[in-house]
Amino acid sequence: MNDTPQRADYRHFQPIVTRWHDNDVYGHINNVTYYSFFDSAVNTYLIEQGGLDIHDGETVGFVVSSSCDYFASIAYPELIEVGLRVGKLGNSSVQYELAVFKAGEEEARAAGRFVHVFVDRASNQPVPIPTGLRQALERLVA
Repeated sequence: MNDTPQRADYRHFQPIVTRWHDNDVYGHINNVTYYSFFDSAVNTYLIEQGGLDIHDGETVGFVVSSSCDYFASIAYPELIEVGLRVGKLGNSSVQYELAVFKAGEEEARAAGRFVHVFVDRASNQPVPIPTGLRQALERLVA
């Protein structure tokens, strides 16, 4: 039985082109870079599909928890696709489940999770997820 996440497990895909400086001295994408891929995939989705205004919006998302498991390496240059789904959707928080795939591959090279808590920009206090964002996130619920 294979426990590696599969492409069919995800609802949305964000293409990303790796960059020269993503590689580390061992010749593959450095482990911390995967968190950047996750953050970029989620925020691109929230901006494009949920109307998140990262510059002037009253609500912002803070990452409060994250993790990643690695199954196989990737190296520059490579086109990857980050699969995205929502594992848990609360009143003010959401747990994303993500996986990194080489373009066209069915099996993930890495998979991770992170939690956003949505807060009021001015007070940094948790607030209910705004309607547009919630609707976009509901489309990703696994």
